[in-house]
Amino acid sequence: MTGNPKTRRLFSVIAPLWNEEAGVAQLHEKLNRLRRRLKPVADLEFILVDDGSSDRTRQNLYSLFGGDPLARILVHPQNRGLGAAMRTGFENASGEIVCTIDADCSYEPEGLLRLIETMERTGADVVTASPYHPEGRVEGVAGWRIVLSKGCSWFYRWISGARLHTFTSVFRAYRARVTKELKFEADGFLSAAEIAIRAVQQGFVVAETPMMLRARSVGVSKMKIFQTIASHLRLMRSLVIQKLNSRSVGPMEMTTVSRPAWPKSEV
Repeated sequence: MTGNPKTRRLFSVIAPLWNEEAGVAQLHEKLNRLRRRLKPVADLEFILVDDGSSDRTRQNLYSLFGGDPLARILVHPQNRGLGAAMRTGFENASGEIVCTIDADCSYEPEGLLRLIETMERTGADVVTASPYHPEGRVEGVAGWRIVLSKGCSWFYRWISGARLHTFTSVFRAYRARVTKELKFEADGFLSAAEIAIRAVQQGFVVAETPMMLRARSVGVSKMKIFQTIASHLRLMRSLVIQKLNSRSVGPMEMTTVSRPAWPKSEV
């Protein structure tokens, strides 16, 4: 990435949060570290969406981010789900590149630098972190979550023909026009997979970059396993029906990163 001293670029980071009071301090520290890394080339705004938390998440957000002129705290009065929180974030982001992250920092926020670099190198419209890429890594994550995520990603890869190893990652970078034009319906955890599939169907070029996924170090997972499985099964069924009813649909264009881009310190 190169900076133009006459024009300050603006990137956005959206972090949906639901009952994450224990992790707000960690999120604050790591997002500001990312901002310092990006400072030579771009300003970084934070879009923090409190999705109806019943603990002290909101208070902690205002305490740590409230005085930041480039931070916006948006509140859902009731819990509406991850996808709904991302829609709220998309609607309020101002950056030319819009990133979404997991509030638990299971992907290091500084990994967004690699997604943005991939986007600028390849010209992709969307770049997703891919722990299931052959050069990706998973550390400490519960076995059932890996099986569920890998299984869903395998099916979506097969049904779509898209050369992507991970469909379920929230950790992504989008060009702003994608966030304004792309339509998706899911409100919960299914939204990550649906966004990737809809992006391909709408003609956007999607790339992936191998990355490390770690188990969260603070708080607890909010995923409801049976509800999430049921929602994936419904999407899979709709995609199968769509494929059977529309044989004339053209090939889906998707780009993947074929070479690993691990920083030397991670090898």
